[in-house]
Amino acid sequence: MLDSIATVSLGGTLREKLEAIAEAGFEAAEIFENDFVASDLSAVDLRLLMADLGLRNVVYQPFRDFEGLAGAERVRAFDRAQRKFDLMQAMGTDLLLVCSSTLEDASGEHGRIVADFRELGERAADRGLRVAYEALAWGRHVNDHRVVADIVRQVALPSVGIVLDSFHSLSRNIPVSSLEELDPRSIFLVQMADAPVMDMDLLQWSRHFRCMPLQGGLPVAEWVAALMRIGYQGPLSLEIFNDRFRTGFSKTIAVDGRRSLIALRDDAARLAGAPPILPPRSAAALEFVEFSAVQDDEGALAGMLQAIGLRKVGRHRQRAVELWQGAGNTHVVINRESQSMAGSFGLMHGQGICAVGVRVPNRADAALRGKALGMSILEDLADDLSRQAIPAVRGVGGSLVYLLDDEALDGLWQREFDLEAVDPSPVTEPILGFDHLASIVRYDEFLSWLLYWTTLFDLRACQEIDLIDPGGVVQSQALENHDGSLRLTLNGALGARTLASRFERNFLGSGYQHLALRTNDIFASAGQMKRAGLPTLSIGRNYYDDLQARFGLDDAFVARLAAYNILYDRDAAGGEFFQIFSRAIDRVFFFEIVQRKNSYNGYGAANTQVRLTAQRRAGDASNTDWLPG
Repeated sequence: MLDSIATVSLGGTLREKLEAIAEAGFEAAEIFENDFVASDLSAVDLRLLMADLGLRNVVYQPFRDFEGLAGAERVRAFDRAQRKFDLMQAMGTDLLLVCSSTLEDASGEHGRIVADFRELGERAADRGLRVAYEALAWGRHVNDHRVVADIVRQVALPSVGIVLDSFHSLSRNIPVSSLEELDPRSIFLVQMADAPVMDMDLLQWSRHFRCMPLQGGLPVAEWVAALMRIGYQGPLSLEIFNDRFRTGFSKTIAVDGRRSLIALRDDAARLAGAPPILPPRSAAALEFVEFSAVQDDEGALAGMLQAIGLRKVGRHRQRAVELWQGAGNTHVVINRESQSMAGSFGLMHGQGICAVGVRVPNRADAALRGKALGMSILEDLADDLSRQAIPAVRGVGGSLVYLLDDEALDGLWQREFDLEAVDPSPVTEPILGFDHLASIVRYDEFLSWLLYWTTLFDLRACQEIDLIDPGGVVQSQALENHDGSLRLTLNGALGARTLASRFERNFLGSGYQHLALRTNDIFASAGQMKRAGLPTLSIGRNYYDDLQARFGLDDAFVARLAAYNILYDRDAAGGEFFQIFSRAIDRVFFFEIVQRKNSYNGYGAANTQVRLTAQRRAGDASNTDWLPG
């Protein structure tokens, strides 16, 4: 299948769009009429530009409101078609997309539509051109690709075929199995778009909320698998209408589009029983977190980790790097090296998470998949944590995601760190492991990072929710694997006054805002942290009064929660969730301590407005007034 994208999917001028499309590795593009009309390129200029860029022009589109007309209006429709044919030949494409009519006075009589397309097909064939009919989901009389297929069969001309569009079909719940009844030779073009599952007007849904395949909730992989089973080999072309994409960087959107098509074809091949084109998504577990602390002159980060319940268990044998650990497999690295990736990251962003290590079954396969998806893979890092070849993927905010398998992890900490300097003092209530990482990303990059994580790793996208911030709305999406060993949240601000937006400004871009650590006794951990002097977020009394009313909690339990500023949630199945938030370091990073009981799988979304309001009330202050010692 030929990878293509419609110019309407990107922002910018037509020239900028085509340059971005070519740079992203696409082989072809659809020329959207509005883009051409607004351009200063002539049709011949366009043909020469696309040739220079190595792009094939697969279609000129759309030709609207053609069929079912009578009298002078019908004559005018054919005159318009002739003008389009002139343009097509000059710009170097042989295919015109005709979308089903939305005109009130157009006839829906089947025979008349067949006659219109037979005449149009004959005129196109006389000039060596073709036309393809598309069923708009909101078409007045034709809104189902099965009806289009029947019309094309009756026209019975090799110059007239079908355009399939995944959104138009799937939004109307037309069975995927219906594709297997089509003759693949009659399908001239397949357009792809995903979308979040919504109950709204089809036109508005299509015009504003389409997204790249695998960024939404439609069964697009199953749809393409059905096409593979019938032997379709033509163009697979993205046609995305999305307000966020139009305001984003065209190069970023084009790269996302190419990545989505590669992953989509691989997923579809697996479903169709065909040979896969990529190594599989890696099962992944969070193995370690690395902080850049070059600017942490006062040791606030180390003091906070100690107060939370982690211990320093080693010093790097050659560099200014410390290893901290909780119970289980909780490794935290503090990197104070100025001449390192962590140092460069710190100069740009200040203190924060500069890298994470993820355990995968095979690091070479994971790196190969990432490279095939167009991700930046670093394989020869001068300040790597190991002398082995450990590949890393460039991640959010310029951070790294190290890909570690059993071979790489075997003896890693012993080789790199002097573990004789272990503090033997016991930890009363240990941190048992990582719970999740929370990232703040630019709103226009939100879907890009969703695609990044879910195409590289075997992660499930949970339901997207809107979080209410005193300064606006924050869009949030959780991603997690089957056993919870890798959990991430993506958060994108819809308002410039939100705390998420302030994080972006202070951090100079996207990054990880907080790390959640897991305990098995929130009250014991809270007591330990309070005795250690950990500054935690103060929660108002109104919250606890409301909590008691909502869940029918007894007075003593609520009093214990309030005494330690613990937030609480309970799901319909009886799962319970407890949260404590630290104050922020340098106004950008904070910790969360959580306990999950009875298989609670959420993230305490019901508490987010309370937490965000408390952080705003506290000024999200840096902890310059709290230092260890």
